[in-house]
This record gives sequence, C-alpha cells and structure tokens, in this order.
Amino acid sequence: LAEECRHWGGTVRLGQRAVACRSEGEGMVTRLRGADGGLCQVRSRWVVDATGERRCLLGDQEIAASADPLVEGLGVEWLLRLPLAAAARWQDQLSFCLGSDWVPQGYGWVFPMQPGVLKVGICRLRDPQRPQPPLAPLLERLIERLFDPLERRQLEVPDRHGGRIRSRVRRKEPHRLGQLLGLGDVVSTANLLGGEGIRHALASARVMGPLLQQALRSDQGHRPDPLVAYPRRLRRALGWRWSLSGRLARRTWLGLRDEHADRRLERLLDGLQECRAEDLSALLFDYRFERYGLRSLPYLLGWR
Repeated sequence: LAEECRHWGGTVRLGQRAVACRSEGEGMVTRLRGADGGLCQVRSRWVVDATGERRCLLGDQEIAASADPLVEGLGVEWLLRLPLAAAARWQDQLSFCLGSDWVPQGYGWVFPMQPGVLKVGICRLRDPQRPQPPLAPLLERLIERLFDPLERRQLEVPDRHGGRIRSRVRRKEPHRLGQLLGLGDVVSTANLLGGEGIRHALASARVMGPLLQQALRSDQGHRPDPLVAYPRRLRRALGWRWSLSGRLARRTWLGLRDEHADRRLERLLDGLQECRAEDLSALLFDYRFERYGLRSLPYLLGWR
C-alpha cells in the first residue's frame, strides 16, 4: 500500500500519528507525533481523519444520547494452525456459535483460511447497564468446547488480535468540520450487526475520493463546494439496509443474555428457508434480510 501511495505521488510517514489539527489561512496544519515522541507539523489544504473509532481529530461530537447513542462493540480473534486432519471438519464452511450459552450478548465464529489454518473469534456489543465478562476467557472456553484435548495440544496460535468498533445507529454526527473530513468509523460506518468495519470504510473512501479531487481542482471562492454532497452520497451508498442492521444489532446482541432471548433468536433463524451458515453470513455482513421471509419481518421491525 505504501508503494502504491508513492506511485500516485503521495508521501508515507511511517511511525507517525496525527494528534491534532487546526485551520490556518486557507488550509490546515496537522501535528504528528513520531515513535520517539517528537512532534512535527504538516500543512495541507484538506485533512482526512481516518483514525477509526478513536476519532483522534474529529472527536466524539456532542449529540443527545437519547437521539443517537454511540454503540460500542468489542472483538477478539485468534489464528489457529492445526494438523490437516484436525482442521478438515471446518473446511469449506462458515460456522457460527449463537446463543447466550456460547457468547452472551454476541456471537462466535470459525472461519477456514488455507488448509490447516482457521480463524476463531468472538465479538459482542458493550452493555452500559450491566457488567460483562472479559472476552479472552470467553474465547478460550469457546475453543475448549469446539476442539478436543488432543486437538488443543496440537494447535498453534501464530496471531492474536482484537479491537473495538463504535458507531451511531442513525449516523447523526457531522462528517466534516471546515476542511477536516471524517472517513470510515470516524463517521459511524461500522457494521454493528456483523462486528466489522473495513468494507464500509472503503465504501466511504470511494464516495469521498472523487468529491475531494473535485474540491482540490476547484476554486472554492467561485464554485460550490462539492464536499457538501458527501454525507448525502454516503447515506445513499450505505442504503436503508445499513440503518436497519444497526437497530437489529442493538436489539439482538444486547438482548442475548438469557434463555428467553435465545428462544427469540431461534424464531429469527426459523425465518430462514434453509438455516445455513452462508445465509446467516449474508444477513450479518451483507444485510440480505429478504432471505428470512415475511415471517421474520415483525422481529426485524422490533415488534416481537
């Protein structure tokens, strides 16, 4: 990626991160902190905050909590390497672990990568109303239930990673402050239902890119600002499915903490014509609600 950026005329500053920016004259000044703690400044016409859920430059905009609360999700994933025979039963399929007995207020998964390599993880929404157990012990317990003692002795864990996503269901926060623009999770594009954010972040880049190029070419004193259209076009690109998925995520995962909630989730899954992991994946990551049929419409709309 760094080489591709240089190919298009960009400059890559490895080991530095943006800590603040301000408007100055007709442009922006951004402060960068290096690995040694030293600070430097960069001047530019525009600044794009792509710092993810941390929102280092735009910050958390003041919005009435009741109008559009900031919903937080946490996840952890391990890359497992197993003998081919032990990993074979997980190949060529997506596996999900649903229900409060598996992961309270979230879900677990096993995704095959190349032969003998699996991704196993869990994610959940943070519940501000009640305490929740740490994620790492939950993942360890999940692995204990999915793999027998011999398989657990044979597995290797070459990588452990995790992270946090934060998003507002209705996306009411400003997408820009002057010449500072927000991209991806900074403007709540994260997928709360599936617990991932990179695809929507790339979608927001595809929307912003042409508009930012127009703005750089135009004389702002004589032409309308093309970036005024950015929030509207991004909402159109994400579509109504994204908005519905956020409400469904909050309703499904925060409520998934007891047997009553498990039975409600079972009614949702019963709406599938064929209850396959591929169909569940289509719901969690592509919002293909129509696969659930009219029987699940009351659940999707929050009527039961």
